[in-house]
Amino acid sequence: MKKRLLALVIAATMLFSLAACGGKANSGETNTPANSNTPVEEVKTPSDIEKLTDGQMVDGKFKETKKISVEVYDRDGATPANDNVWTDWIKKQMLDKYNVEVTYVAVPRWTEVDQINNLLAAQSAPDICYTYSYATVQTYADMAGVTDLNPYLTKYKSLLPDLWNWLKDENIYCDQDPTTGTVWAIEGRRNNTYRINTFVRQDWLDKLGLKAPTTTQEFEDMLVAFKNNAETLLGDAKDQMIPLMVTSDVGWTAANLIESFMDPAITDKELYVNGFDDRKYTQNGTKEAVKLLNKWYNNGLMWKDFALYPSGDSTADDLCKAGYVGAFMHNYDYPFRNAENSFNAVLAATYGENAKFVAINCFTDKNGKYTKYSYSAAGDRKAFFPATNKEPLASLLYLNFISSPEAVEYLQKGVEGINHKVLESGAIAISAVDEANKAYTQNSGQNIDLTMTCNGLRLSTEELTQKSLAYTYAMVDPADVANAMVQAGVDAVAPKNVQVGTIQAESEGTDLTGKRDAGFCNSVVCSPAEFDATWEQHMKEYMKAGGQAIADERKAAWEKTYGTADMLK
Repeated sequence: MKKRLLALVIAATMLFSLAACGGKANSGETNTPANSNTPVEEVKTPSDIEKLTDGQMVDGKFKETKKISVEVYDRDGATPANDNVWTDWIKKQMLDKYNVEVTYVAVPRWTEVDQINNLLAAQSAPDICYTYSYATVQTYADMAGVTDLNPYLTKYKSLLPDLWNWLKDENIYCDQDPTTGTVWAIEGRRNNTYRINTFVRQDWLDKLGLKAPTTTQEFEDMLVAFKNNAETLLGDAKDQMIPLMVTSDVGWTAANLIESFMDPAITDKELYVNGFDDRKYTQNGTKEAVKLLNKWYNNGLMWKDFALYPSGDSTADDLCKAGYVGAFMHNYDYPFRNAENSFNAVLAATYGENAKFVAINCFTDKNGKYTKYSYSAAGDRKAFFPATNKEPLASLLYLNFISSPEAVEYLQKGVEGINHKVLESGAIAISAVDEANKAYTQNSGQNIDLTMTCNGLRLSTEELTQKSLAYTYAMVDPADVANAMVQAGVDAVAPKNVQVGTIQAESEGTDLTGKRDAGFCNSVVCSPAEFDATWEQHMKEYMKAGGQAIADERKAAWEKTYGTADMLK
């Protein structure tokens, strides 16, 4: 069975399409830059390099040592995020290859937008920054605080073959303004576009003689069964029972449920106009999904204190590891992360090998399918240079190096015998780092925080990558990982990129994220009789704070660019 699942995930991932970043209307119009995806060949002649760099470089290296600083997310890992064996390796490679001295600046992962805002405002941001928030980039671009990368990307293209060959035009130009041509940031590429799964405790299902739910109603029935059999499942800890874990980031940790209430035939235009919030807060159908959550909450099927703990707090995770939670929704691989500290490894160590979370599909849309939204190949972290960056070429060469196949593979799989082993099939299997080699701990899965332009496993060949996918999590069953990938790909839709230029209102909203989360949380925890009024009041405040202005500007920009078309090819 396990071998069958592992074979299935390889087939599924190869069939699961990666949406291109650029989109064009059915009318045939396009805003994708007229550039070629022909592989870029590196300039080889030393004299050509010297001429192209105005004498700065000789034999591919700077004559004088250049110094740059680079952002790295800090997740409170086993080693300092900005000073470890992996950052040391990159520093040495950059110095040897380009004569560029690199220093790292750690930015807390869960408050990264606030921290980058503060650094940009103080004009002390690292030379190379990345963020998931394009609105942050746009805000400072409007204030001349961000460098337009387009002239440098064009001039030095032949010096950046690894960057261009990896990201291609689709990601390099993903956020390019179709009118001005400016490129304030380049999109990292997701080599794995799975997004969110629904997980349930397999041992709880087994103990109660239940089958995994396949519909929304069956999921609710399962939650009720967990609650009603708390003593059977938890013994003396029965009062700790949490049938469904949802966190204060409701839009993320109830995503599959929310998206099942959206119209599966939604147009690209509507998805875009209301899609400025990636938690689907303003999409049609979201209110009804939250009303169901409100019912479950008031019936005691959810963690009663979920709204009290902000993003980044570990309490929800700790409750899952303690064995009190029956189901949750999160990143498609969430229970497998962090080796011996992963949900499944901790549960197995505490309650036996059958105690684990497994991925399922159960939230059906109106057509009976499990429609959910995956990532596109773009839409990852946005790399940008603050205007204070005085070394754009050295910074681009850093991005080029960090995009090279050799750098990505080494950082992802680490050292054989310490971070991974090679199986008989040739697959790379990630191992837990032992105490003697703690210095080689990867503070983020696959060193994602260092492979800035690559999110997802990327080994030397596509065949090896697919063969190794299910083995990239230490101390968990590869078959469970394989199943999670299959489930995440079922009926998944990758959103298309819309290129209509800057939406000014997106950089002018007033704490829309905070207002969104408050709207979600308060609408879940209020009494059923107060639900409609609570939802409408919070939505009114959200739209007044900038949501309506963004939607209106997006609608106008779409119509200006694509005319009457509702769908993109």
